[in-house]
Amino acid sequence: MSHYRRALAGSTYFFTVVTHRRRPILCDEPMRIALRLAIGKVRDRLPFDIDAMVLMPDHLHCIWTLPDGDTNYSLRWSQIKHHVSYTCRRLYPATVSASCQRHRTAAIWQRRFWEHQIRDERDWERHVDYIHYNPVKHGFVQAAFAWPYSTFNRFVRNGMYAVHWGGNPACDGMEFE
Repeated sequence: MSHYRRALAGSTYFFTVVTHRRRPILCDEPMRIALRLAIGKVRDRLPFDIDAMVLMPDHLHCIWTLPDGDTNYSLRWSQIKHHVSYTCRRLYPATVSASCQRHRTAAIWQRRFWEHQIRDERDWERHVDYIHYNPVKHGFVQAAFAWPYSTFNRFVRNGMYAVHWGGNPACDGMEFE
């Protein structure tokens, strides 16, 4: 188990955000670009740090640290989802339910998200490990470093993980870029 050194300043949260009806669209290039741009726009107005993140085909997990005294993650997620939905509305058409029509939402995201406030350093470490192991858990790759849509390799570069952490022992001979 790695031991991370970081200050828990501000409020830190773990999130799970899921696509509407679990459509496997989040790893598509247009969606990744739209999500990256949306996060950038929202961070410009409402700052937050992304401590760790993984993008899966139908959901994402991330940990954010908000500035001291700021707990308005809902507004941030609302704006991110809105930007992505607006940008990608024609690329991912879907039958819109009566509920989506009533709430004026696109059929890209589930309306809600799951959040958990990080309690301490140990809780943060467990959630970071969960995030980075998620592609292996779901069977997309045999080792965490092989999944291109996560912050795992940033953690390796910063010395927080060994390259083969969270991998299948059969992958021990594989090289890391």
